[in-house]
Amino acid sequence: MSSVLYDAQGPRAKRRNIVFTAVFVVALAALLWWVFGTLKDKGQLEWALWEPFFSGTEAWSTYIWPGLENTLKAAALAVVIALPLGAVLGIARLSDHVWVRVPAAVVVEFFRSIPVLVLMIFGLALFAEYTNVSSDDRPLYAVVTGLVLYNASVLAEIVRAGILALPKGQSEAAMAIGLRKGQVMRTILLPQAVTTMLPAIVSQLVVILKDTALGGAVLTFPELLASANTMSGYYGANVIASFTVVAVIYIALNFALTTFASWLERRLRRAKKSTGAVLKADDAGMAGTGAGGAGGAGGAA
Repeated sequence: MSSVLYDAQGPRAKRRNIVFTAVFVVALAALLWWVFGTLKDKGQLEWALWEPFFSGTEAWSTYIWPGLENTLKAAALAVVIALPLGAVLGIARLSDHVWVRVPAAVVVEFFRSIPVLVLMIFGLALFAEYTNVSSDDRPLYAVVTGLVLYNASVLAEIVRAGILALPKGQSEAAMAIGLRKGQVMRTILLPQAVTTMLPAIVSQLVVILKDTALGGAVLTFPELLASANTMSGYYGANVIASFTVVAVIYIALNFALTTFASWLERRLRRAKKSTGAVLKADDAGMAGTGAGGAGGAGGAA
């Protein structure tokens, strides 16, 4: 039995896939065993290296929580600014006016082509030379600036693609009943495009969260990854333990974000379904009787 995506597998293909799966599982188990043995031989699994994270709160209160707070702060600020800015730029690229469409396209293509790390370094130099922002706050400002400029441009393309993916009949029907283009965009196109754009938008939000680590690596921004580096130096030689804990935290944050987005997407899809009142059988019968009576009256007339 075939499906839309692929043809159903025959007996030989099924046996071959079972063999490939078994080989992959054995290879993965061997790799994990080798990693475990290597870490054990190097002494990286000693309890003394992992103890700070499971007995006491010093490592969490001094290093992990402050770093996590800075990571979430930078990511939240970047998201709050980049989302509306990206939406405006994406809609502007669809404008009928050349003086709106061309500058928006130049801004999007320019900042989308520059690595986000370069934008962060540029922002740091900009705030140092031309503003009165204190040296303690400059890394945060620079990280947020780089994230906003780059991700707003990417989100603009996501918004533009999501709107263009809708059937043209949507806007044509809205304009046929007298709606202006701004009203069509706001009330017809954007609400429908949100569901289509949501997976790509969430993927970009995950990128924003992870890219805050660039500020810690280059701009001395005290985010989560930089705090792990400092923490491993303080406790001595527990680099693997520190970065493992940080990796688990990143995985948990991104998993929570994608889970929430999946729930929101399902909710939006359900909300799009018809919510009109359903006629009962009695109501349908009465409607049919009324129609018949009207027809009979018409015939008698």
